[in-house]
Amino acid sequence: MSLLKLDIYHVRNIQKESINPSPAINFIVGENASGKSSLIEAIFILGRAKSFRSTSIKSVINQDQNHLIVSAQTLQPDGRHCHLGIQLDGKNAQIRINQQSGQHKSDLAYALPLQLIHPKSYELLDAGAQVRREFLDWGVFNDDKNFLIAWRKFKKALAQRNSLLKTGRVDQLNVWDKEFVYYGTIVNNSRVAYLQKFKPIFIEIISQFLNMNLIDISLILGWEASKELQQVITQDLEKDLRYGFTHNGPHRADVLLSVNNCLAKDFVSRGQLKLMVLSLKLAQIQLLAKEDNNLACILIDDFSAELDSHNRAKLLHYLSAMACQVFITATELTDFGDLSQITTYKVFHVEHGHIKPSFDI
Repeated sequence: MSLLKLDIYHVRNIQKESINPSPAINFIVGENASGKSSLIEAIFILGRAKSFRSTSIKSVINQDQNHLIVSAQTLQPDGRHCHLGIQLDGKNAQIRINQQSGQHKSDLAYALPLQLIHPKSYELLDAGAQVRREFLDWGVFNDDKNFLIAWRKFKKALAQRNSLLKTGRVDQLNVWDKEFVYYGTIVNNSRVAYLQKFKPIFIEIISQFLNMNLIDISLILGWEASKELQQVITQDLEKDLRYGFTHNGPHRADVLLSVNNCLAKDFVSRGQLKLMVLSLKLAQIQLLAKEDNNLACILIDDFSAELDSHNRAKLLHYLSAMACQVFITATELTDFGDLSQITTYKVFHVEHGHIKPSFDI
């Protein structure tokens, strides 16, 4: 998948801009607060119907407007052209795919798979388990088209079960326990199957960035692995009723990255941790391409801030070999280093919310 034409209206300081990006690498340069990150943010909004920079869409909409619009012409893996569009006003989302309105956020996500790498991405291995679950589930979501339905039904069962636990209404608990176990087992099995495919790809990629032995990635189920989920919630019932929530289950799952049988974040340097997160993100993209013949669009914001020149060169070399579409921001073109080995790219200069193509190769 790649963007052929991108139109942005009222996203922060970008009032109305249109670009025709390269199907390969796109370098976005400009001074701080010029609108570089806003361009990346606009693409992210088109694929995810939310911002990665703000929890409130209202703060993303240009202050002189009451809504934002992002639309694009895309080239799909099967060669079809597809038109995507989203309008957000802070309360409602209007989504169109090929001029058909009433589409869902998940439809956008399937049509425009995105992988984002920005300064906060490197908190993946430092933050709480929810961040890593979301990372894993994005991969499973794209790998297994049945996962989303099971995940939604599991979340509903969990919410209903917790509501009953808070009020002590055990008479209806059995119904939601069955739903919780049935869909929770599907969610867990999908995660396990995905990680089995993901692990060798991740190990191969990280070996290109780090010379480190005994790197492993594993799934913590969210309950004692030797027990069935039904057995666990039955045993936990008294505790769950006492505290008013479900203690164990797939909603407590976590992904652990280890080096020499030690938790990676406690063992490696900050620079090595960043390269591990980078490899995790790239592995998801490679697996999507391998399993679904679909390359995600990669968004990298503030390229030079997080990697030294040596690893920036490694990353650019790797990205150019992936044959996927990439958008990368930096203050100066020189921040990207030597571009002579990259065969196809475009450069866009951003100033005061205006985006101008500089040159392309």
